[in-house]
Amino acid sequence: MQTVDFGPGMKNRPIRQLDDKLINQIAAGEVVERPASLLKELLENCIDASASKIEIQVDRGGMKRIQVADNGFGIPRRQLTLALSRHATSKLAAAEDLFQVGTLGFRGEALPSIAAVSRLTLASRSPDQDRGYQVAVQGGHGISEPAPVAHRMGTTVEVQDLFYNTPARRKFLRTEKTEFNHCDQAVKKIALSQPTLEVVFMHDGKTVFHVLPAHTEEARKKRISSICGAQFSRQCVYLESQVETLALSGWTGLPTFSRAGRDLQYFYVNGRAVKDNLIAHAVRRAYHDVLYHGRHPAFILFLDIRPDLVDVNVHPAKSEVRFRESRLVHNYIYRTLHHTISELTPNDGKVSPPAPADIPLGTAHTGGHGRYPAQQNLRERVSEQLQGYDALVRGYRNQEAGPGGMSGHPLTGNDRDVPPLGYAIAQLKGIYILAENSEGLIMVDMHAAHERITYETLKAQARENGLNSQPLLVPVQINVSQSEARIAEDYMEEFENLGVEINRLGEEKLVIRSMPDLLSRSDVENLIRDTLSDLAEFGVSARIQDAQNEILSSVACHGSVRANRKLELAEMNSLLRQMEEVERSGQCNHGRPTWMSVSLAEIDKWFMRGR
Repeated sequence: MQTVDFGPGMKNRPIRQLDDKLINQIAAGEVVERPASLLKELLENCIDASASKIEIQVDRGGMKRIQVADNGFGIPRRQLTLALSRHATSKLAAAEDLFQVGTLGFRGEALPSIAAVSRLTLASRSPDQDRGYQVAVQGGHGISEPAPVAHRMGTTVEVQDLFYNTPARRKFLRTEKTEFNHCDQAVKKIALSQPTLEVVFMHDGKTVFHVLPAHTEEARKKRISSICGAQFSRQCVYLESQVETLALSGWTGLPTFSRAGRDLQYFYVNGRAVKDNLIAHAVRRAYHDVLYHGRHPAFILFLDIRPDLVDVNVHPAKSEVRFRESRLVHNYIYRTLHHTISELTPNDGKVSPPAPADIPLGTAHTGGHGRYPAQQNLRERVSEQLQGYDALVRGYRNQEAGPGGMSGHPLTGNDRDVPPLGYAIAQLKGIYILAENSEGLIMVDMHAAHERITYETLKAQARENGLNSQPLLVPVQINVSQSEARIAEDYMEEFENLGVEINRLGEEKLVIRSMPDLLSRSDVENLIRDTLSDLAEFGVSARIQDAQNEILSSVACHGSVRANRKLELAEMNSLLRQMEEVERSGQCNHGRPTWMSVSLAEIDKWFMRGR
């Protein structure tokens, strides 16, 4: 193994105090990773200064120049020099204030850290002054005396030649386009978190976007559309929930509006944009069985929590937080989102899912994920359910055909009380149901739709009947770490509630004696290891429930109405009515859309009617 040569005498060097210039450059390395990092810090200062308008100018992706101007309350002349000193802030006065932080910035490190690796100019005018004053600094030293300058109320910070005095760090910057994209994301995060803030963003002299203050729900939706795109605006639902010390609000995308990456995920804690594994895990769990494999949900969510219940001082860039009651927060976010998604049925007029363009919808359904073998008794249950389905259809056949209903007569524009998915009029290629509602045409993938109905029915039956546990023929012994063994002991009751009997044999050994019926032939060891890993990181785990649901999903797929099965109108209408009642009916168990709609106005455009 090759060793690193630190040079002669390195081991014998005495301990010494670092000089201020080096200290500032080290601090800058923690705060300023790239142009977008300093832009974020400057924008947060604008928000803390109660600005109602921010103007941002970025040149060459921020590597050449970044200028941020606001109309906030400004900085008095006598404090301009102090503002560029390390650990100088107006936002903290005592140690206890650190646990009641109500501002985005609070450390007093941003400006001096940025100044240490750039050429910075700070100009400001406070309400009690008839003119503005300006100071300049290069490389973190030699702050100039405040000089008079024409300036409106507020503050302007200009940063030029980032990392000019630390060329080694400049080499780590990416292309101008990449750095600009990061700057763009930083501005978007601020614009989304402050709906009443006017933001003007320019790059190389051209306007990227200009969003106006939004004081109404309609205006906020329009603002979101201009920042995140019209597609997200049209395919998201608003949610709002509050319990004691927690409140969650914002917009979450429909499951069928999924993304290849996490580029459209914004989460805020008390107005601060954060990335948190706990939150990410809760969101993933909420979307677990409604997203296409490998896809990611889109959302803009705001969590409000009492400041003393969250620690924002855990990351130099303030991009992470730590919750005092992490499990409570996790469960609250998961349940709120899960409930919102479960209520998305065709009765909600917002659910009109287009197929994501980059999902291979032409691929045939695979019939579940296939990780665990299905049990024979479950197959019998599905058969029974299909018999019940046929009985329901026979009931429909015996009913008198209503207008535009069983007889298949087309609806007129005057029909009222038409169900959201309308009435079936035909079947296409033995695969799709064509239906007519008051708006136009509905197309349903009958296998995908019935698969979701069957799956939700099986899950409901499992919840009602409880989890049947059976002893393993040969108990499974698992070697684990001491911490994992302690976790297994601490969560013994939770394991029992899930049908798992687990005992500790020694300091680093566990034995699994029984498992739920559905999982008796699964990979018990890996399932328990994954569960313990989740419990260690998040305090909760759904691995066992997910494994059972995966089997139910596979069984539901095999037991659902297959393609090329000819259905009568009564059978088709029966399926449509069930879809309107079942949770998550907008997508099958694999995340594919189950139905789509085309309005009459869109069809008219195809044939150029009215032109």
